[in-house]
Amino acid sequence: MPSTPATTANNSSTGTTGAAPDIMLELVDESGNTIGTAEKLSAHQAPGQLHRAFSVFLFDASGRLLLQRRALGKYHSPGVWSNTCCGHPYPGESPFAAAARRTYEELGIAPTLLAEAGTVRYNHPDPASGLVEQEYNHLFVGLAQSSALRPDPEEIDETAFVTPGELAEQHARVPFSAWFMTVLDAARPAIKELTGPGAGW
Repeated sequence: MPSTPATTANNSSTGTTGAAPDIMLELVDESGNTIGTAEKLSAHQAPGQLHRAFSVFLFDASGRLLLQRRALGKYHSPGVWSNTCCGHPYPGESPFAAAARRTYEELGIAPTLLAEAGTVRYNHPDPASGLVEQEYNHLFVGLAQSSALRPDPEEIDETAFVTPGELAEQHARVPFSAWFMTVLDAARPAIKELTGPGAGW
């Protein structure tokens, strides 16, 4: 399972000084209807506020899944492996637009295909930080060219394309995000349709 460390990327958003503005999230009800907004960190303080999120699963032409290891400097779940990209839409931003935006911001790529793959609601505490993921998560699957990756080192320490067997071995050996298996299992029907029976997902 070859992996690739992140390299320095040109990111104009990191060239400014001073405090970063508050990042606002969309709060939702159990049906995914918007009911308000909250600041990102406060929404993740225990017991957590249910908010809109997205998770992306991108595959190469061989049907291998692109994983990322989250940067050690991240305040939430640093240094663990997770799916290709995940995050939160800005208030009023569509989940699809947010997924495409963050995939480019974190990995430097635009997926050659990106399709909706359903939603999943979960509640996952992170014991290490004490933060809680109360999320109504929009799932997306797609295709990407491995040669085009330009990970932002402030977001990602390492990337790897893995087969199902390599993922199982890695998941048993190293830490993954608390939400990873939940979103992967929810996206499996769409993943199988995208990659075909030969990929083994």
